[in-house]
Amino acid sequence: MARATEGEGAGSPGRLCITRIFDAPRELVWRAWTRPEMLIAWYGPPDWPAIHIEQDLSPGGRWRACLRSPADGRVLWQGGRYCEVVPPEKLVFTFKWESDDHEDGAPVDTLVTVLLRELPGGRTRMDFLQTGLKSETSVGGHRHGWTTSFDRLEHWLHADG
Repeated sequence: MARATEGEGAGSPGRLCITRIFDAPRELVWRAWTRPEMLIAWYGPPDWPAIHIEQDLSPGGRWRACLRSPADGRVLWQGGRYCEVVPPEKLVFTFKWESDDHEDGAPVDTLVTVLLRELPGGRTRMDFLQTGLKSETSVGGHRHGWTTSFDRLEHWLHADG
């Protein structure tokens, strides 16, 4: 079972920190982040799951995802560029919504850092940090989105991983 905590600096303006412990090997968690066919299985909250993922997993490479609401079919596009790719331990990328019909309003670039550490017993600690969020509303929205996505990742790791 994954353990979730908010990390150091979680209360800083524009900053979101989440730590999760997954009962899965680091290599599998890395692949879940870096293979589109795996990422699409868990990315996005349950009320906005991903329906399309594109990745060029190299520094400077672009990524793009489309989330769709099952309730009404609306879509939200997001994307960015990879800044650092250090298998299987570090992934750094920019994140930006593509339209202003989201709680963020006018889109801004944020920076996401995902650090994966091996733990005893084949477990993985994931430290997630997103910086550059515009407001507390945005931090709260992203907290909900990422937390519920990580819940989906945990389920996928145990069911399909």
